[in-house]
Amino acid sequence: MSLPHTKERILDAAEGLMWKRSFHSVGLNEILTEVGVPKGSFYHYFESKEHFGVEMLRHYIQKATVEKTQALHTQVGNADPIQRLLEMLEGSIAAFEEKEEKCPCLVLKLASEVTDLSEPMREELAKGMATWLGILSAVFDEAIVKDRVAKGTDPDFEARIFRDLWAGAIQRATILKSKEPMETAFTFIRKHFASLEPSSSARQPA
Repeated sequence: MSLPHTKERILDAAEGLMWKRSFHSVGLNEILTEVGVPKGSFYHYFESKEHFGVEMLRHYIQKATVEKTQALHTQVGNADPIQRLLEMLEGSIAAFEEKEEKCPCLVLKLASEVTDLSEPMREELAKGMATWLGILSAVFDEAIVKDRVAKGTDPDFEARIFRDLWAGAIQRATILKSKEPMETAFTFIRKHFASLEPSSSARQPA
């Protein structure tokens, strides 16, 4: 079996276990038993559990980045960038329900647990967050070009506020085990997007 394939199997199995519990409550033996490889194989790929944690976060973030890019910057589907953002949020609500009202984002689930305990893992989370904010900011750039939001809109600012509001809604929904906070945030975001639309006079040519 090739090296990349075995390593990816370990990371995929670990992600599944982390969804159910937490980073520190999942032991190496449990992960390796899930994959069916000996303990020596783990240390062939990872120097320590912390190094493994960094690699697991990177692995998840890379996959999630591809998914976000496809959802928000695809050339197929809805041509309206703002509508694509709203559709992504609707998908997040659906994922929350499918996961039986558990956090639909592994980064959000693990962030509070590992940030103060591992600087390398915190740095990996920070890099992933910067990448995701860049994807969101590009959507607002596109929305400005397509005259969906006013030209004075700050794409970076909107991306940060959008991400922070939605992350907070997910956290509260997870605590309450209810999708209501996410639905409330969705309604607010949709109204906010409407407020960013250019005025009718601004749309008219001079």
